[in-house]
Amino acid sequence: MFKKILVAFDGSEQAKKALDVAIDLAKKYESEIHVVEVIPTAILAGMGFAPIPDSVVNQIFDKAKKDMEYVKNLISKEKIKLITDVIEGDPGSEIVNYANKNNIDVIVTGSRGLSGIKKLFLGSVSSKIVSESKVPVLVIK
Repeated sequence: MFKKILVAFDGSEQAKKALDVAIDLAKKYESEIHVVEVIPTAILAGMGFAPIPDSVVNQIFDKAKKDMEYVKNLISKEKIKLITDVIEGDPGSEIVNYANKNNIDVIVTGSRGLSGIKKLFLGSVSSKIVSESKVPVLVIK
């Protein structure tokens, strides 16, 4: 039923719970898992303020790379095909675009991602995914 599962990942506890659910689904349906972390373009652009220093941008990308290493290490223990990607843009829209381009059967996402300033800039990513997706979306609390 679900041959391709997409997990929207940001390293948060909610994202880790979503990944755990996706792993269970992948085992049941012999699916491949795609894990995508989206670097918000709004944050990289500085939200109209002074440009973000390169060192901060590098930290953001380094964090995403570490998140993908976490995912790879976790899933390497399973017999599941894994595809990871780090992309830039609006997180909700980019997750939906990725799902459309890659013939994803279901999107699994946490109900909330990272808090604080990121939440202020991003709004509700999971709500946007639910409203824009053409495929089922499983939101994990």
